[in-house]
Amino acid sequence: MAQNDFELEERDVSFPPAHTAEHLLNQTMIRMFGCERSHNAHIERKKSKMSFYLDQKPDRKQEKEIERRMNELIDEDLPVTFQFVSRDDLPPEVNASRLPADAGDTVRLVRIGDYDICPCIGKHVRSTSQIGRFEMLGTNWDEHEHSFRVRFKIV
Repeated sequence: MAQNDFELEERDVSFPPAHTAEHLLNQTMIRMFGCERSHNAHIERKKSKMSFYLDQKPDRKQEKEIERRMNELIDEDLPVTFQFVSRDDLPPEVNASRLPADAGDTVRLVRIGDYDICPCIGKHVRSTSQIGRFEMLGTNWDEHEHSFRVRFKIV
């Protein structure tokens, strides 16, 4: 089963810097490749991995650009804020399709500057400069699934 921000286990929310980086990486991939948020994410202190459905495998230059953009966003010291809204009043840029039926009528949105907004129950840093440095450990491409996995750590 694909894991999303609302199906988090305790291990996924215990390291706020990596969890906040997850939000940044989701939006970076959306902007660079026109894909949706990750279909599978395992966020942990030592290393994390996220998978995205893409039309084609990114080349090495694009992989380096992902890492560069992530660290640029971290350095921008974007504020991380929270907002509670009614499920019926979600902003148009928020995709409600991943909200579980039992999420209730009030949804917690996490906003990272003007860069990303997403429903989420996890723990986060107060600003992106508290994340640390994003290091891409490697990638994998599944040609059959057109799934691109990014493995990374926060140092």
